Amino acid sequence: MTPIEFPSPPRRILIIKPSAIGDVVHALPVLNLLRRKWPEAHVSWLVTPACAGLLERHPQLDEVIRFDRKEFGRGWRSPRVALDLLRFMWSLRARRFDLVVDLQGLFRSGWMALETFAPVRVGPANAREGAWLFYTHRVPTGTDEQHAIERYLTIAQALGCERGSVEFHFAMDDADRAAVAAMVPGGPYAVLMPGANWATKQWPVERFAALVEPIRQRFGLESVVAGGPDVSALAKQIPGGVDLTGKTNLRQLVALLERAALVVANDSGPMHIAAALGRPLVTPYGPTNPVRTGPFGRLDSVVRLDIPCSPCYSRRCCHQSCLQWLTIDPVLELAERQMKLRGSDADDARVPLGMP
Repeated sequence: MTPIEFPSPPRRILIIKPSAIGDVVHALPVLNLLRRKWPEAHVSWLVTPACAGLLERHPQLDEVIRFDRKEFGRGWRSPRVALDLLRFMWSLRARRFDLVVDLQGLFRSGWMALETFAPVRVGPANAREGAWLFYTHRVPTGTDEQHAIERYLTIAQALGCERGSVEFHFAMDDADRAAVAAMVPGGPYAVLMPGANWATKQWPVERFAALVEPIRQRFGLESVVAGGPDVSALAKQIPGGVDLTGKTNLRQLVALLERAALVVANDSGPMHIAAALGRPLVTPYGPTNPVRTGPFGRLDSVVRLDIPCSPCYSRRCCHQSCLQWLTIDPVLELAERQMKLRGSDADDARVPLGMP
């Protein structure tokens, strides 16, 4: 692949990857590569408020631009919101970006890239909803059967970045660690995350509940249940675990996972954080394909049943056999293997937080 030529190094760079949590985590290696190539550039990231906590005060970012998609989506029926959206787009133009990298690849993100008036706008050649029309450079990124991170790295290569190793740097500090330390048991703990944004991705909550006592007896770990406020109802069905659902922000969630001796999580954004942190991990998969959306470089942490209808990528299912039939025994067996493989070097496995 012939890299894109720049008449001069970009001074102001915008990354567009608004959501979701897992997708933002997957894009972090691109931020690292851009910062390595152009260390003096001013780098901004456009993101939704729900995911902004992953990026605020990030050591490799100069600016986090919040884009409230839900609010601006009301612009067609509210003159005030429409005016706010126009002001937002004017503010993007006023920043005078030299380079925009659209990793979302949808009409809305492509249109925002165009509205920056940046001379170089880069995105995937197979962007959906016609977003590719808004780019000055379209990068062939392979098929959707590849992992998202591989596709993002291909775009970084087209910008002249060296591929190198995949590194995840998180915006987290000692204050976040101290806040978590005050919430969790003093000894080692396992984090259970029963939530997921699709109901069909959720391993039955009673199976998570059934893990608490075996995890204590087999591994000597107390269980902590984590997730957003929307997971609180599930947490109430897991007796014996410390309920931290809705009590941590995203930075504190990263700190919580960083210290975990074991993480059991559905296919979800927090699961991808745990995978990026190198934690011993077990993640049940059902309707989705772990090759495409699984923990990057961590397929050994996936447990799934080989049944004909999986993966189906369906958000609705009348039987959910792929997860309903998955018992706790293979989960515990994989947990033991993961802890032997990654638990002994837990401190070394943690991801660096500052500049590389």
